[in-house]
Parts: sequence; structure tokens; C-alpha cells
Amino acid sequence: MNRGGLLQQLIDSFCCLPGVGPKTAQRMAFHILERDREGGRQLSRVLEQAVEQIGHCRRCRTLSEDELCKLCASDRRDDSQLCIVETPADVLAIEQATDYRGRYFVLGGRLSPLDGIGPAEIGLDQLAVILAEGVVRELILATNPTVEGEATAQYIGDMAAERNIAATRIAHGVPLGGELEYVDGGTLAHAFSGRRRVGN
Repeated sequence: MNRGGLLQQLIDSFCCLPGVGPKTAQRMAFHILERDREGGRQLSRVLEQAVEQIGHCRRCRTLSEDELCKLCASDRRDDSQLCIVETPADVLAIEQATDYRGRYFVLGGRLSPLDGIGPAEIGLDQLAVILAEGVVRELILATNPTVEGEATAQYIGDMAAERNIAATRIAHGVPLGGELEYVDGGTLAHAFSGRRRVGN
């Protein structure tokens, strides 16, 4: 087989997707070519359009075809609440799983000085402008519970405190329906230290 041919290029192209290794990429390529060429054409058309036409919302920085995403353009959202997330996928997850009706701000990453990612790289200068407008009353910090995510939440919490804006951190710990014996030690320790009162 010609390693530089179209088939190999197709397989290599699928490998750019997260979690897709050479074997999975090969299965995808063969599936399209052997069983679903029309699906492949549709994928090709939509992928090209998406790459060309989807950018970032100028306000919240999530993915959007328009200058303002649908959430930012809506007048039915609560301007006093601003949820800080790391990625556009986090926005979708919160929208699908909760009844949150405030606004969002997508960092596009998290602080990681060792990787050269500082406040400017994750849009904190833009966030400061939004906070200075005086409309936000609560910042909901929904960064991931990693070392970098916690450091980012702390940094943004300090930004909020300087402007007398309440900052809350989403709860994390033992998953609903989980069993303690299967929860890792770090998660369990965090959940235990963050316990809350129940009952009267």
C-alpha cells in the first residue's frame, strides 16, 4: 500500500481527533469508504463550513457563527450572574444538565505558567472589563477541579473580591450514585472537607 496515498492521508487526518489512535482512525476511514460514502461527503461539507464560519462570541468567547452567540444575544438571561468555564463544551454541559439562566465567560484554558499560559492568554483582561461594568453580582467559578483549574478559580476569585463581587465555586466531590470505596482519595478528601450541615 502506498503510505502517502489518499487512504493513508484520510487515516492520518482522523488521528487529529482527541482519543482517536491509528487503529480507530483506520476503522473510521474504511467505514466511510466501504459503507457510507454519502455520510463522508456530508461530513466533509459540514466540517469545511464549520471550520470557515464558526468563530468566537465577542462577549463570552464561546463558539458561535455570529458575532454574539445565542446565549449572549438573549434578553432572557440573568446579567447579574456570570459563570466562568474553561471550554465551550462546559457551557453545553451546564446548559443541558442544569436550570442555570445567567451568562457565561469561556476562558479557553486555564492558568499554567509553566506552559506560558497567563491571564492574558485566557482572556482575563476582557473579563476585567465585564466586571468593571458593575452589572455582575455573582461569579460562579466552574473551572475543572485540577491544580491549574483551582489556581485559575482562586485568581479570578481575587479579581472578584477587588470589585466586591461575590464569587462562588461549584461543588465537587463524591458523584451522585457513587460508592465511597470506589472514589479516589483526593476526591474523597475534598468532599469530606467541603461537607455541609443537613437537617435542623
